Amino acid sequence: MTTSAHHKLRDQIENCILTGEFHPGDRLDEVQLATRFQVSRTPVREALMQLSAIGLVEIKPRRGATVVDPGPERIFEMFEVMAELEAMAGAMAARRHQEQDQIAILDALAKCRDAAESNDTDRYYYENEAFHHAIYVASHNGFLQEQCIALHRRLRPYRRLQLRVRNRMSASLSEHEGIVDAILAGDADAATVRLRSHIAVQGDRFGDLIANLRQLDRRHA
Repeated sequence: MTTSAHHKLRDQIENCILTGEFHPGDRLDEVQLATRFQVSRTPVREALMQLSAIGLVEIKPRRGATVVDPGPERIFEMFEVMAELEAMAGAMAARRHQEQDQIAILDALAKCRDAAESNDTDRYYYENEAFHHAIYVASHNGFLQEQCIALHRRLRPYRRLQLRVRNRMSASLSEHEGIVDAILAGDADAATVRLRSHIAVQGDRFGDLIANLRQLDRRHA
């Protein structure tokens, strides 16, 4: 399987968990998943390991993988911390970015814009991921970059799915443009405020997103 195919499989299993099709405590059988998604067991096993790394799945010897529910309170807490980490990275990027950082950030923004114009939410998410990583790099703080990437990975399913909320992708792109303006202008205060707000909006809308997705899932059950 290609990298994009691996991502698609992992995203499909994520969707089933977040929409409530797979419930907390459910055992995720590799053979059944392989049959359902028409793949071999190897990519299924890899997808489950990735989901285990971000806390959506628990893998135990001889018992296999089961769905874990971190609970909305825990997820909101992670978004709160993510907002502060991103705000810090934005401030440092505003003060410390170099020419190569500017090029990388503008390139990532252009790819986000192209994905948004194509109305491709999944593609936008991965371009969005690259955009945020470019800011982490521009902070020139290796430890902060590691922490941002680790928490970003934990929140990946929720950040990806929240882009399906109506008008959220266009709003996200507009926020990206404001963030870039602040960073490239060297305005650390504005970068802090805009990045914190950018992430906080995602957290606030998470509950509505999950409720809508579960309602849609029930309609098609």
